[in-house]
Amino acid sequence: MNAGSAIRNVVLVHGGFVDGSGWQAVYARLVRDGYRVSVVQNPTLSLQGDVTATRRVLAAQDGPAVLVGHSYGGAVITEAGQDDKVAALVYIAGFVPDEGESVGTLIANPEPGAPVPPILPPQEGFLFLDHQKFPDAFAGDLPLEQAKFMAASQVPWGEDALTGAVSQAAWRTKPSWYLVTADDRMIPPPAQRAMAERAGATTVEVTASHSVYLSQPDAVVDLIKRAAAVS
Repeated sequence: MNAGSAIRNVVLVHGGFVDGSGWQAVYARLVRDGYRVSVVQNPTLSLQGDVTATRRVLAAQDGPAVLVGHSYGGAVITEAGQDDKVAALVYIAGFVPDEGESVGTLIANPEPGAPVPPILPPQEGFLFLDHQKFPDAFAGDLPLEQAKFMAASQVPWGEDALTGAVSQAAWRTKPSWYLVTADDRMIPPPAQRAMAERAGATTVEVTASHSVYLSQPDAVVDLIKRAAAVS
């Protein structure tokens, strides 16, 4: 695909427990192919704060943009995607809440036998994943040393980010795409498929962990390009 015929602006929004540097491989591939890429650094203190950070980046775009969210970043783009600059939404193993829903409500009642994220009890209003369980849960298809580093460098995730409810769901008015990760142990694949179906998203599935943006950046880039080409 020739990037000149597509939307050229892409805004990447990371999820909980990590930061925007994880997008580096995706960023490099998109930039190489002529896209203008911006990476949001969420404070991850509250949903509204992260939406504000995302809208600030959107305001700096010189035209329409594809807004991409991984994991909790899916909740962020669902709210921030109402922005007029947003032409399409791309969910990468992301949460897709509807009006009045939060990440907390979406994970409240897991199906029997489904993997449960190893979230530790809150510490002064912040959440962490169990360091020992992090590699298997979050990054099962990455080298163990890389996964251990991610566990050790976790970004504190605010309880208000977990419980912040969406006021308007952008996927109800904007086209959306979804990358399902079939080996995910953070967001069960059946839950991903159900959220994607509810949103009417164009869905692609890969065999990958929750860290698909690191383990399979080409799959992520391909879906972003597809969204940019037809929006």
